[in-house]
Amino acid sequence: MTALICFCTCPDAEVAERIANALVDERLAACVNVLPAVISIYRWQGAVERAGETLLLAKTTRERLAALGERIVALHPYELPEVVAVEAAGGLPAYLAWIAAETRPGAPE
Repeated sequence: MTALICFCTCPDAEVAERIANALVDERLAACVNVLPAVISIYRWQGAVERAGETLLLAKTTRERLAALGERIVALHPYELPEVVAVEAAGGLPAYLAWIAAETRPGAPE
């Protein structure tokens, strides 16, 4: 099992928490951290933009990444939401096993 950390910025805490809850409820992520007050500077449609955003860090598996990304796109208000995942190079074995167990479709509640 490969554990991933997926980054997603949201326009505000309300949207971020709604998406985070859905991802965990639907077993697409074992845990989602909601980090407030990030500043994003980015190029969009030919202009440099600056926005205050809320950052999600979703812990998932490689097997669940595509479904997680599709769900974010469905729930997110942005035309092109950030869905960028990085592989966890390591971690506490019990925590990594927990991520795998909590993202398994059909796992008991």
